[in-house]
Order: sequence, then C-alpha cells, then structure tokens
Amino acid sequence: MRFEVGKYIVVDDEICHGKPTFKGTRVLVSDVIELLAAGISIEEIIRDYYPSLSEDMIREALDWAAKIIRGEHYVKYAEVST
Repeated sequence: MRFEVGKYIVVDDEICHGKPTFKGTRVLVSDVIELLAAGISIEEIIRDYYPSLSEDMIREALDWAAKIIRGEHYVKYAEVST
C-alpha cells in the first residue's frame, strides 16, 4: 500500500519497510530530521549527504514532523510481537 503524505513524502510498504521516504528515493525522512537535529544545515544536507533532495523537500519534512508533534497528523502504529 502506498500513501502520499505530501508533495514530496510517501509511505510505501514496498520501500524501506514502510517508513516515510522522499518520493522517488530511498532516503528516510527520519534520517534527514536527525541530521537537522545534529545542527547540519539544509544546504549541507543537500550538498554533502543527499544531493537528490531539494530545500522544499526538506522543509516539507520539517512541517510534517511539526504537525505530528502538534497532533494534527496521525501515524498508525502496529503492535509487533517480540
């Protein structure tokens, strides 16, 4: 199943185990958010880590993360047996 979160972010069971990625890539949204949290600038992320991304893509990821934190967007979690 594929779900488009926004213009640039998708969740697809067939890609990266269903974790959110940037459309057309296997770049995890969470990896980019972690780089930002580590103090790496958007420009550095594009230049040094993920040249396939754009500033708009990264800004959409930040906006989506903020909506999740505010409770405006929900993420479905499934229980996993251990």
